[in-house]
Amino acid sequence: MKNFSYFKNQLVDQGLLQISLSEANRAIPISNARVQILRRYDSAVVEELYTDSSGQTETISLGAPPLEYSLTPESGKPYSEYDISVSAEGFQTVNVDGVQILPDSRALQLINLREEDRIDEASRTIYIQEHTLWGNFPPKIPEPEVKPLPDAGGLIVLPEPVIPEFIVVHLGVPSDASAENVWIPFKDYIKNVASSEIYSTWPIETIRANVLAILSFVLNRVYTEWYRGQGFDFTITNSTAYDQAFVYGRNVFQEISNVVEEIFNTYITRPDIRQPLFTQFCDGVRTVCERGMSQWGSKDLGDQGYDSLNILKYYYGYDIYLEQAERVEGVPLSFPGTPLVIGSTGEAVRTIQSQLNAISNNYPAISKVREDGVYGEQTAEAVRTFQQIFNMPISGVVDFATWYRISAIYVAVTRIAEPAFRNFHNIYEPYRY
Repeated sequence: MKNFSYFKNQLVDQGLLQISLSEANRAIPISNARVQILRRYDSAVVEELYTDSSGQTETISLGAPPLEYSLTPESGKPYSEYDISVSAEGFQTVNVDGVQILPDSRALQLINLREEDRIDEASRTIYIQEHTLWGNFPPKIPEPEVKPLPDAGGLIVLPEPVIPEFIVVHLGVPSDASAENVWIPFKDYIKNVASSEIYSTWPIETIRANVLAILSFVLNRVYTEWYRGQGFDFTITNSTAYDQAFVYGRNVFQEISNVVEEIFNTYITRPDIRQPLFTQFCDGVRTVCERGMSQWGSKDLGDQGYDSLNILKYYYGYDIYLEQAERVEGVPLSFPGTPLVIGSTGEAVRTIQSQLNAISNNYPAISKVREDGVYGEQTAEAVRTFQQIFNMPISGVVDFATWYRISAIYVAVTRIAEPAFRNFHNIYEPYRY
């Protein structure tokens, strides 16, 4: 193992990190918790922080390797690693080992405390494995990009793709019956996979292309009921040989999160098929696909000025196009189609005002607003505060991304009073069927 001075000398750039601490899938923020950040290579405490009323620490700068390491393959490990230790009153200590920090990027580490963390005496540790572009992972097993659908006597096929509320991820290969299943909110699953598969320092159009491929891949699994049709009780696995990398509990990156929020209901398809395309991909350097997108190749195309659709056409064919799922499960109302801005009026405004007031019961930094259906400065300020807390671009406008983020948090804070849901869908907690 290289000595400490070697690792220290590699941290010539800076990346950002913010920790959010909550219970019940962000429904209950945990304030005044002590968060220690330790260097991985010598376990020295470099920062000690406390969470605010929204369960967040301040954003801090941490050492990271040179930016060029994440822009060219095999040039050096592109991220630094830190360990986190969290102590909150009434809970056991929770540790996250191996949080990844990329230069010029903002890492977001959500730590969700569980009911078991209140009663277990031993500390709990979440281990974050290496990024797929750096570690050694098995190559994809080729599959057809268009799948057969269940026959009429089998499972019911949806008339069109739908964005599910949760993805059930099997933490192992499909045949491993001992591996656990975890329920993950759909967008959080996509953010996790993208943060595990690509670097947030890449061109934005490359990030967008890769997120679209990840979305289409999982929506194909959902639409075709691929694993359930084989008798399994999960949606997808975290094995890179069969599916996509998913690392339970890992940090995600702001740049990737923003893209996911904007396009989470969009997928790739072809004329004359109903299903999202099964868009396999590989890194293109350590592993090479028989078909599908090269991740490093998509980065090169982004550098050349290709937009996301043309990056995808380069790999999947020029007859592909992007489609949007009209239905998003688990939200009270769909986006009205037009952003809400100062001066907007109507029931959509009233809906947002009501939802913000419900959220503010748990997140007091969000001021209460009048539920009058008029989008004034008071509502805009509450929206800005919400966007700041939930790591979104701060505009004060309820656009597509903000509408669905408010809806998701509203559902979370109102569901904590539903015992049946709380006991069955213990989100982010490994749940064995």
